[in-house]
Amino acid sequence: MNESPESRSVIDSGGAPDTTLPIVVYALFLAGIVTGGLTMLVGVVIAYVYRGEGPHWFDEHYRYQIRTFWLALLYFAISALLMLVLIGFVTWLVVVVWLVIRCVKGIKRLQEQRAPDNVDAWLI
Repeated sequence: MNESPESRSVIDSGGAPDTTLPIVVYALFLAGIVTGGLTMLVGVVIAYVYRGEGPHWFDEHYRYQIRTFWLALLYFAISALLMLVLIGFVTWLVVVVWLVIRCVKGIKRLQEQRAPDNVDAWLI
């Protein structure tokens, strides 16, 4: 059975974007804290696949999620190296808090149907 372009659209019958998938990606990012990042990998793949299929503010969420993934990977790698001098445990906790804040801010802005603030920011 062939899938029509309309069935793959992110716009529901009421004209508003269906925000379920970006919320799922944020949830996968949060679950990545417990799964060692495996669900974050699934989430970033979803973000890469579905970006460009909605209004600008919607696509900015996917861009924000992709950027969050790569920054988290960098920050967790730096924390892993710093664990050799024991400060890495503190920096790992800071990165977890940073990740939670970014995801919560993203979900909040998504529910407001607005683009996330500071998509290109390195911090929050």
